[in-house]
Amino acid sequence: MSKSMWRLKLVGALLLALLGAGCGKVVEDSDPSEKTSVGPIPERAAVNKPRLAFVPNGADPFWDIAKSGVKKAGKDFGCHVEVKTPDGGKLDAQKRIIEDLMTRDFDGIAVSPIDGKNQTQLINEACKGRFLITHDSDAPYSDRICYIGMDNYRAGRLCGKLVKEAIPDGGKVMIFIGRLSQANARQRRQGVIDELLDRSVDPDRYDDPGTLPQSGMYVVLDTRTDAFKNEKAKANAEDALSAHPDIAAMVGLFAYNPPMILEALRGAGKLKKVKVIGFDEQDRTLQGIKDGTVHGTIVQDPYSYGYESMKVLAALARGDRSLIPDGGFMNIEGRQIRKDNVDAFWTELKARLAAANN
Repeated sequence: MSKSMWRLKLVGALLLALLGAGCGKVVEDSDPSEKTSVGPIPERAAVNKPRLAFVPNGADPFWDIAKSGVKKAGKDFGCHVEVKTPDGGKLDAQKRIIEDLMTRDFDGIAVSPIDGKNQTQLINEACKGRFLITHDSDAPYSDRICYIGMDNYRAGRLCGKLVKEAIPDGGKVMIFIGRLSQANARQRRQGVIDELLDRSVDPDRYDDPGTLPQSGMYVVLDTRTDAFKNEKAKANAEDALSAHPDIAAMVGLFAYNPPMILEALRGAGKLKKVKVIGFDEQDRTLQGIKDGTVHGTIVQDPYSYGYESMKVLAALARGDRSLIPDGGFMNIEGRQIRKDNVDAFWTELKARLAAANN
């Protein structure tokens, strides 16, 4: 082979390697919307009493509601069900839970991934030989069979509309959330931002914290994360009040955030002076709506996350694939709760919890 031919082949090989690496980077770094296809379904002999596990992403009253749905489904569909909560909402703890469930040969697992992108390999391993679905937060690159939950970007925009109602003349807004590694957290935060900035609908858009424009009718000051720690969530709210005495609204996007914001406002003597907009249905948030210290909240339906997850897994374990949602996505709509509908919603929630625990 001539030297010129050898050089051409070497250059070609280098170009292919670079292109391959580049393509891989595009896939790795992108932030996809929810997956819209059904993952591979493992071959598994049908069982009479399926053993099913529900794995949340941390401990919170939100997940206590989901647990009630899991328990009710276990009774309704004749399943052995377990709820396995990762200690401290930590990634390693959730990994150990999933690995333990694989070792114990559970028939089905429903998991809310803490970091769906970086848990793809683990979830794919868990999908081999058992049925696995995601709920609340997705792992869109994985082989999970389907996702059950809310369209978090759309719910974020609903939350943004509540902010606009609370401060119709505009103002400075701070966002509080547990972490941004979860797909649901990123999407609901982005929905709030896009709604406040009157942007077009784009679930794939993502603004890094600290990169937003600091002018206009609504100014999103920043996003403060707390790693699922209540004391940190409260401290974040206190720091925001101190740094921005003219703040108009505080938006808490995880269930415990609104109650921690209220504690900070109470300590600063600013209850009802700064508008609070929340996410989820903690009792203190709902009571705040009744008292007028919270403008409103976006509620999910964690009870249905638990119930529907077990229902789908129980059917799959018995050889019935008819309950897999079209496109691999079972959308459970979020709702806006304000003073005019908080009593009816709270009554409905209490009735569901009581029925599940009887």
